[in-house]
Amino acid sequence: MSVSAQTLPAPCAAPTCRRASQRAGVFIALAVLLVVFMLLNLRIGSISYPVEQLLGALFNPSAQDDVSYIVWNIRLPRMFAAALGGAFLAVSGLLLQVYFRNPIVGPFILGISSGSTVMVSLVMLTSIGLGFSGFAPYLNTLASCLGAYGVTAIIVAIAVRVQNGVTLLIAGLMMGFLCGAFTSILTALAEKESIKGFVLWQMGSFSGMKWVEVWVMVVGGGALLTSTYLMSKPLNALLLGEDYAASMGVNIRRCRLLLLFLSSSLAGLVTAMAGPVAFIGLAAPHMARLILGTSDNRILLPAACLLGALVTSLCDLIARMWLSPVELPLSAITAFLGAPIVLYLLLKNGGMKS
Repeated sequence: MSVSAQTLPAPCAAPTCRRASQRAGVFIALAVLLVVFMLLNLRIGSISYPVEQLLGALFNPSAQDDVSYIVWNIRLPRMFAAALGGAFLAVSGLLLQVYFRNPIVGPFILGISSGSTVMVSLVMLTSIGLGFSGFAPYLNTLASCLGAYGVTAIIVAIAVRVQNGVTLLIAGLMMGFLCGAFTSILTALAEKESIKGFVLWQMGSFSGMKWVEVWVMVVGGGALLTSTYLMSKPLNALLLGEDYAASMGVNIRRCRLLLLFLSSSLAGLVTAMAGPVAFIGLAAPHMARLILGTSDNRILLPAACLLGALVTSLCDLIARMWLSPVELPLSAITAFLGAPIVLYLLLKNGGMKS
């Protein structure tokens, strides 16, 4: 009995199927690499444990031995925090690049992370945080997000008047310098006991992370990432211009406000927990575009998440192990990755018209 041609499934175009399978392979490879680097962060440290001991500690969290304590209270929270923080910064950078239509913007480059640092310094170096020590993760997160919103609002106001990309970049750098100057004044006036903790925090690191901070990142960041992915189609429309997006039924004003809120909140959340971490928000989205060869945000958003988590996990491992037992600042390691990318984009795009 012959089957009608109308009942057969439509054949998939060869180039389309090939691209889809290649991208699926890329996602699988990135996920595998991320798991590998996370496991390396779990196993390697100032003391490296055999796999058997690690597995025993993982499956017996109530054990009272040193290995279980280190794994469950030091390494696991740090491992998850580094992966989550990298994913959040990558998505924040991608959203800002779409908003400003500029490939060299990011939360650190535009001074957004510096704005978060100023507000956290007010909490850590003054008496504002007194009496709220039990709410430190939440208070720091709130202060950090407020600082990110403030700087973002200023940068947006400048961007309305300035169309040149390099000028916008310089404005962001100046905001970073102003925030840094204010932070330095607060540090000079603060008490010695407060300065030590703040200086260590300001260097950028996921060390000392606690489970309560990880859960704040999981719940808060998870909600922000979900909201971001739901904006994939409006983001794609914005890439083709505001007129086109409006013709497709996108509320431009609401979409842009939500985009800025999401990007600033993600950057502020990571800065509150780990301090200012440079260049992940700039580098990871570009790596995703180069690897996948697409501007479709439905694909770029999860890819940027994976790459941000992967790169941050790798940089955190290098920061811990390069000059062990001395731990290097995480931003020093990420700068080795991000600074060459900024220079490359500046040289490639010449005047950076927008």
